[in-house]
Amino acid sequence: MSARIVIVSGAGRYADPWHPLAETSERVAEILRAEGHTVTVTDAVDGTLASLADGSADIDLLVLNVGAGRSDEERAVVQSSDDREPLPLTGTDAATRSGLLAYVGRGGPLLALHVSSTSFGFMPEWESVLGGIWVRGTSMHPPYSRAHIEVATDAHPITAGIHDFDLDDERYSHLRVSPEARQLAWHELDGERHPVLWTHSSGDARVVYDALGHTTASYDSPEHRALLTQAAAWLLEAPAPAAFPAPATTSFPEN
Repeated sequence: MSARIVIVSGAGRYADPWHPLAETSERVAEILRAEGHTVTVTDAVDGTLASLADGSADIDLLVLNVGAGRSDEERAVVQSSDDREPLPLTGTDAATRSGLLAYVGRGGPLLALHVSSTSFGFMPEWESVLGGIWVRGTSMHPPYSRAHIEVATDAHPITAGIHDFDLDDERYSHLRVSPEARQLAWHELDGERHPVLWTHSSGDARVVYDALGHTTASYDSPEHRALLTQAAAWLLEAPAPAAFPAPATTSFPEN
């Protein structure tokens, strides 16, 4: 099934010095295009999300690959270590919040990637939509390194045929995850398992969070690419791809 997918890629206040969001967004787009989907990548985060409010956008799946969503001044503010304190709501924030919540409220499927769990500090509903969140002062990751990922093989259409694997990536740890989220993959740190992939329901909307994907090297893993394509298929309620996507051999397409 060919779907219309929009990848919202962090830029401006949704960017940071640590994540090459434009590059990872294009790599994800390349992988999904190889499955026959029509994929648009945009870095107009606020405008794109605000445009979803009235339901007229031509979109089957929304993918978020965005950073913290703060102005330069707000990034310097230290928030509570035990909860997210909502930031002051500007007019732009309100429109962004309304559009995203309207999309999900209509049952629109959502795939959120990596640093997106830190985003939308002005939107307290984001945690309940995503099924978990990065908690400042509590959540962390060890240095970027080789990581071993444990997979709940065949426990869900997203993990069908995919076994444990290794890749180069960040390992998000100590996220606050809803007990209603269905965890599908983990890494281990200091004897504790930490989820890096889960599904969640927000009303009628299917949601997937993939904590992997710090750089494009993460998608050199055929298993990670398979998780991505099978997550998209599940979100779109389409049959999963028959095999792992082939390694990318072409340059990234332009937006």
